[in-house]
Amino acid sequence: MENTITWKIVLIDDEEDIRDVVSIVLEDAGFSVSTAENGELGLFLCKTLSPQIVMTDIRMPGMDGIQVLQMIKEKYPDIEVIVVTAFGEMALAVRALQLDASDFITKPIDEEGLLVALTRAKQRYISRKALQDYTWFLEKEKSKSARELIKTYSFQKNLIENSMDGILACDDKGIVMTFNRSMEKILEYNKEEVVGKLIFSDLFAANEDKVFKEKMADSDFGGDNRLFLYETILIGKSGARIPVQVSAVTLWENDVESGWVCFFRDLRKLRRLERELADQASILHQDKMMSLGRLSASVVHEINNPLFGVLNYVRLMIRILDRGMPNLESIEKFQRYLDLVENETERCSNIISSLLTFSRKSEPAFGELDIKVLLNKCILLSQHKLELSDIHLVSKIADTLPLINGDSNQLQQCIINMVFNAVDAMPDGGTLTLSCEHIKKEKKIVVSFMDTGIGIQKEDLHHIFEPFFTTKKEGYGVGLGLSTVFGIIEHHKGTVTVNSEPGNTVFMLHLPA
Repeated sequence: MENTITWKIVLIDDEEDIRDVVSIVLEDAGFSVSTAENGELGLFLCKTLSPQIVMTDIRMPGMDGIQVLQMIKEKYPDIEVIVVTAFGEMALAVRALQLDASDFITKPIDEEGLLVALTRAKQRYISRKALQDYTWFLEKEKSKSARELIKTYSFQKNLIENSMDGILACDDKGIVMTFNRSMEKILEYNKEEVVGKLIFSDLFAANEDKVFKEKMADSDFGGDNRLFLYETILIGKSGARIPVQVSAVTLWENDVESGWVCFFRDLRKLRRLERELADQASILHQDKMMSLGRLSASVVHEINNPLFGVLNYVRLMIRILDRGMPNLESIEKFQRYLDLVENETERCSNIISSLLTFSRKSEPAFGELDIKVLLNKCILLSQHKLELSDIHLVSKIADTLPLINGDSNQLQQCIINMVFNAVDAMPDGGTLTLSCEHIKKEKKIVVSFMDTGIGIQKEDLHHIFEPFFTTKKEGYGVGLGLSTVFGIIEHHKGTVTVNSEPGNTVFMLHLPA
């Protein structure tokens, strides 16, 4: 069947560069590709071109990818949808799978992963179409019993057995008559142990079969005597509880119920993703705490000096007071000392305040912020760390910069990570040039980090933003820093670029102004 289909894909992404690059990969793989820069145009192409597959970015202005997915599943349920997410957006990926997305892939898009997702989407499309024909046949043929239809259906072996979804069919007494290979994998039963021997309720958790039948009878999940994307619990051979998503249809013969057919989708992978989502926030905070630990050592030294000065000035004033009533000269000294104490105390306060803000675990809160102020806070926190590492900081921050829309805490984590990345690249010291400029024509802010360190090997450049990838020695990092930066900047609708050679590596954060 696959060889007879002209595979058409609609690619929806608001970034022209991504549309161009991915289109080339897809066309080389034999697909006919049409592109859209927003969700509205993508839906129009679905209506006019009838593609089998849609690839959509989740983060887009106007109609986002989740809304596109919902509209497609409502209007064109036969279309398979692959969503594209950024690292750090697992919540949206999980939501997309719950809405019957075929798969999701993460940015930066890996060609091998893209082709695997497309193969899965093609298989789901073929199975879905064939199963629709199968169900139609079962519903229309009223001259035979459901049991005989299921036993004798000529496409059973090729169609049912090779379906990626688990297929289970019962007769009017609930006896299992069809149990395909995917069902065997889900429940770990052999077909011979089930067909004709177990009844429908044997495979469900306690009372779940009764709830299932009640839902089949009402219209909450797809209509009377139908279920669409309903979640329930099956019990495997080992007794394990298995979360599944089921779509089902009741079969009728002469207006009498003659059985039903169910299509199951194993949700264990989805549940793992949900757990990983919960863990991801912890991992990102763990990365921040690792950075905080590295900052703390240098901040202690940074605070110690002004505190030592404050202590000495206070002791001097106490000594003067011990001599008796201060004269005019002593009062003038007091004034100078108090000014110095105030300045040094304020300096300590600013450092501690910045450190506390950085360490705080908070929900993302987007708003207008001054990138110049944020960069200066990060410089204040990391200045002494750079000095201890024998690294000279050159600041080239433009005097006038427009505001950006972002989360101050997340962007601060990005900047601190980039500074530490530069420190690790210069174990024997060097120069870090931190620049920030406004590219008016492109309406964006570019923050650059240029170091004179050892550089990045060409074969490693394509992997540096992957979670847990690291070239550092054991004990010097777990490879979360740059992947965290990539995810956060993507979440801010920006991009990260890098150019590297020994003695000159430049990371650039591009953010919309």
